[in-house]
Amino acid sequence: MDMHTVVVGTAGTTAEDVIAVARGAARVVVSDEALAAVAQSRRVIDDLAAKPDPVYGVSTGFGALAVRHISPELRAQLQRNIVRSHAAGMGPRVEREVVRALMFLRMKTLASGRTGVRPLVVETMAAILNAGITPVVHEYGSLGCSGDLAPLSHCALTLMGEGDAEGPDGTVRPAGELLAEHGIEPVELREKEGLALLNGTDGMLGMLVMACADLGRLLTSADVTAALSLEALLGTEKVLAPELHAIRPHPGQGASAGNMLRVLAGSGLTGHHQDDAPRVQDAYSIRCAPQVAGAGRDTLAHARLVADRELASAVDNPVVLPDGRVESNGNFHGAPVAYVLDFLAIAAADLASIAERRTDRLLDKNRSHGLPPFLAGDAGVDSGLMIAQYTQAALVSEMKRLAVPASVDSIPSSAMQEDHVSMGWSAARKLRTALAALARVIAVELVAATRAVELREGLTPSPATQAVLKAVRAAGVEGPGADRFLAPDLARAEEFVRAGKLVEAVEPVTGPLA
Repeated sequence: MDMHTVVVGTAGTTAEDVIAVARGAARVVVSDEALAAVAQSRRVIDDLAAKPDPVYGVSTGFGALAVRHISPELRAQLQRNIVRSHAAGMGPRVEREVVRALMFLRMKTLASGRTGVRPLVVETMAAILNAGITPVVHEYGSLGCSGDLAPLSHCALTLMGEGDAEGPDGTVRPAGELLAEHGIEPVELREKEGLALLNGTDGMLGMLVMACADLGRLLTSADVTAALSLEALLGTEKVLAPELHAIRPHPGQGASAGNMLRVLAGSGLTGHHQDDAPRVQDAYSIRCAPQVAGAGRDTLAHARLVADRELASAVDNPVVLPDGRVESNGNFHGAPVAYVLDFLAIAAADLASIAERRTDRLLDKNRSHGLPPFLAGDAGVDSGLMIAQYTQAALVSEMKRLAVPASVDSIPSSAMQEDHVSMGWSAARKLRTALAALARVIAVELVAATRAVELREGLTPSPATQAVLKAVRAAGVEGPGADRFLAPDLARAEEFVRAGKLVEAVEPVTGPLA
């Protein structure tokens, strides 16, 4: 298999595989071992379906309606109906990468041999992903318990050849037409299969996996901009010494301090130019940057641990156990995932908050140690970056609202049968919004810090900072001078940060950063 192929087996998957399928063009192949396990668990379901005893999801209704026994001639209709009725999402469409992650992770669980579906179902899901067909999934419809029900139902609807989907060309059309064009036969669902397609935490997990990747990149970017701000403010790098962080041995703190120290190596600005206003210590937003970013790193490490455990899980209800028993369970409850999604939103908000404080310090002539007001060309005639900081402050304020946990909320559903839910999908959606805002906040600090460093005429910044200045200016983000239309500069800086180019700019000088 080449690097663009992801093989799905019985033992779960990796975060890298999820991202390759969701964001890239990776093809999905189901292993022979997985197909054999799926077929074996299907035989268990077929045997139960032939017996007169009611089995949840096989020969009963669902949720609060599980008390009704369903006769064999109505079971195919039962499975179709659960998909159609649960495909009740509303609101804007969810991003393509989220839907692809959702489908891939549900397929991963089906391939585990614990859900009782036929191999045909798994193979058809792989074919839809490989054809670039993306079901239309809506923002609202998941409470994060009993799975991401409405989002997964819209995906299952496409599997049946119903509803709408986006083709590889980006056009939304009837799913049946798209399947036919790619030679994919719609699936006629049988016992247990409709339920198995809906009953997982796949949407929130997919968003968690991508958020972990994004936040990891942003944390490193924030270490770089913090170092640039320290340099621009003529701060001291002595607070970054490894021996200081060794006596408070949080791993993330040490990693962030190490990143900053490597960016500042060889600087002609740090710690030597404070004669105008001698400073014993720098402000907290400078001095405590590794502690705040480091706490975010350690929170991210915990979130990745939870994600890895979930990626190794088979979430369904009921499940087919290795000994052939089919048992009901509560593994579909999204609490483990919801909590860490909320934790990450808190960490992101605080990282944005401290970055904004550094930016504000760069712009305030009373605290910037000799820099012009608002880093303006001709202060008074020019406003410089005054309103860029307003934009940054608005983003930080929004992120504080987004940091309010979704997982502490619960609304009972299904006639009180499902009386406690996780709201993990909601936690994931707001985290995506928060991380987009965080990239913008870091971008504003980058614009301010690079401009401020360039205004320190006669002083030589570190080699890593010089590399950043060259790369940022090459990306079209302009430096000091007269006022100009600022939004395009900020947009280019945002893309520079979001795409990881800030880290790419310094690493040839610093070596790989943590």
